Amino acid sequence: MVVSERGTGKFAQEIHMGNHVVYADEPLGTGDDTGPNPYDLLLGALGACTSMTLRLFADRRGIPLERVSIELRHDRVHIEDCDPAAGENCRIERINRVITLEGDLTDEQRTTLLQVADRCPVHRTLHVAKEIVTTLAT
Repeated sequence: MVVSERGTGKFAQEIHMGNHVVYADEPLGTGDDTGPNPYDLLLGALGACTSMTLRLFADRRGIPLERVSIELRHDRVHIEDCDPAAGENCRIERINRVITLEGDLTDEQRTTLLQVADRCPVHRTLHVAKEIVTTLAT
């Protein structure tokens, strides 16, 4: 994957992913709104992975899942009983994910699918400790 400035606006980016190109930008007022912002791309990755994971699981188990829809929202939330004066980080990044499952599903199947949603690879990546190594190109 290669991300580079498009040269068409202050923040407009062009993201090359194999045979695909996606654009990113910031909303009007900050950018030119020529594409989703970086957090929207992150939420889109989580939503797509969750939906694909549920579809794969349902198909393999013969669960009559007709359609999956996922609504996501990112918020920054203040942590209760936190003391910023003590150098503590007093906010948490929260992603709210609401999953709609369509089909003739039992309560047990719905519960199982909800548990499976947390096992999608992107969800797991977001939940484990991460290391991002940054270097300058030579």
